[in-house]
Amino acid sequence: MPASMQKRKLMGEINVVPYIDVMLVLLVIFMVTAPLLTQGIEVELPKAGAEPIDDVPNHPPLVISIDAEGNLYVNVGDNEDEPVSGKEVVARVGAVLRNSPDTPILVKADRSVPYGNVVGAMVLLQRGGAESIGFVTDPLDTYPIPE
Repeated sequence: MPASMQKRKLMGEINVVPYIDVMLVLLVIFMVTAPLLTQGIEVELPKAGAEPIDDVPNHPPLVISIDAEGNLYVNVGDNEDEPVSGKEVVARVGAVLRNSPDTPILVKADRSVPYGNVVGAMVLLQRGGAESIGFVTDPLDTYPIPE
């Protein structure tokens, strides 16, 4: 038989080196972007000895943030890092709850915000249709001992 007519034996091995390179590049990308994915506005949360929420639905919660100056921020809609008015909070909360009524609603307020501002934000959430509202806190370092 001529040399051009000979059958070639198929190679039964896979070269995985290119796949490892791609995996390492993706790992570096995820490591760099993960710290940038934090949610919401930077606030100094109050500390509380509450249990973490276990039964979280498949969709992310709607979080209303109140910074130290009393500005309101909502993590839904355009320009999440810009303050919004009370009417805008009611409109956004209403829109989210119409589309998915079981969305958890959380309040994330700076520890220096007066109680009246937090209550005002809760009133806006209720006007938007929220029936149940949770608070975001940091865990206590040590549990206070009653005297």
